[in-house]
Amino acid sequence: MDVNTLTQTLVWTIISFISGSLMLAYWFGRAVTKTDARSIGDGNPGAANVMKAGGTKVGLIAMLLDAFKGAIPVSIAKYVIGLTGVPLIIVALAPIFGHAYSPFLRGRGGKAVAVSFGVWTALTIWEAPTFGGILLGVWFSVVARSGWAVLLTLLCLIGYYLITWRDPVMLVVLAINALLLVWKYRADFRHAPGFRPWILQRLPNR
Repeated sequence: MDVNTLTQTLVWTIISFISGSLMLAYWFGRAVTKTDARSIGDGNPGAANVMKAGGTKVGLIAMLLDAFKGAIPVSIAKYVIGLTGVPLIIVALAPIFGHAYSPFLRGRGGKAVAVSFGVWTALTIWEAPTFGGILLGVWFSVVARSGWAVLLTLLCLIGYYLITWRDPVMLVVLAINALLLVWKYRADFRHAPGFRPWILQRLPNR
C-alpha cells in the first residue's frame, strides 16, 4: 500500500466512522416526537423505535437518514477516491461500527441495520439491498424475534454470495458485518425464534 492510498484510507475511515456515529435517526426522532427512542421497546436508539414513537412516515425518514450516513462516505471512497481491496473493507465497516458504538451516545449506539443497508447500497448499488430487503421482509413475516430474522437473512445472503460472487472484499465486509449484527442482537438468541401467528394457525396439532 503506497503512502497516498494509506493516507486516503485513514482519512476516509475517520470520515466514515464519524458519519456513522452521527445518531441522525435518534436525534430526528427525539426532535419530532419529543420522545427518547431508548425508552421504547428494546431501548435501541435506532429507526425501529423511532417508528414506534412517531409512526411509519417518521420511522421511514429516520431509516433513510441512517442509511444515507453509511452510503454517502462509502460511495465517495469507492467511486470518487477509487479505494479497493483492504482499504475499502476498512472504510466500508467504519460507519457500521461508528453507529453501533457511537461516541455521541457514550458507545451505546444502535443495532446498525439501516446503516448497513446504506453501506451495501454503496458497495453493490442495487443487488444486496434488494435481496437483503426481500429476505428480511420474508423472515420478519415468519419468525417472531427480530434477531433471528436478521440472522437468517444474513445466512441467506452469505450463501448467495458464496455461490455468485468471487469478490473477497464483499465477502469479508459481509462476514464482519454479520458478526457485529449477531452480537448486537445477542439477547434475542437466548430464546427460540418462534413463529408469527399466521404460521402457528397453519401448523397441525398446535
